[in-house]
Amino acid sequence: MIEYLNGMVTELDPTQAIVECSGVGYCCNISVYTYDKLRRGEVQKIYIAESIREDAHVLYGFVSKQERALFNLLISVSGVGPGTARCILSSLSPDELVALVASGNDRQLRNVKGLGPKTAQRIIVDLKDKVGSLGITAATAGNSPIMASNQNADEAIQALVALGYPAANANKAITQLLSKDPSMSVQALIKAGLHMM
Repeated sequence: MIEYLNGMVTELDPTQAIVECSGVGYCCNISVYTYDKLRRGEVQKIYIAESIREDAHVLYGFVSKQERALFNLLISVSGVGPGTARCILSSLSPDELVALVASGNDRQLRNVKGLGPKTAQRIIVDLKDKVGSLGITAATAGNSPIMASNQNADEAIQALVALGYPAANANKAITQLLSKDPSMSVQALIKAGLHMM
């Protein structure tokens, strides 16, 4: 098992990071939350969860042990796979997810692509007693705004398409969001875009 990678982030987009360790580049699927914390060209530690199947060996990377622990808890719930868990962690920051689970608010969870009412309720029931041990404060986190640009829009659209949404819908949602608030960060755009889909 790979516990973490400590190396240079050579490539970065809202869904993947390439981390070079001793001359080998590892491709990690990441959440929008992790994307917002990483910087291309910097040496960073990324905690790893592995998904090993017959046809693929996929790495999921996280900026903290707590986010990885949430991911592992999510995929332990029946009906939640790694892709859905990553969508949840892209829609909600770890502290927002813990707050929803702790308060039993399954309604907001149902806005995540691929989550129906039964799965959302199952997440609440299965994880309510477990999230308290992760050391994550159940509070709503604010986004740190940065000046938006065409690159922010492109990256947000690319992330939504990678998460399974049609490009036309993603483009429309991001355009609407930027027309209301041109200073939205990539993370804020993706999170708001996921709620509009």
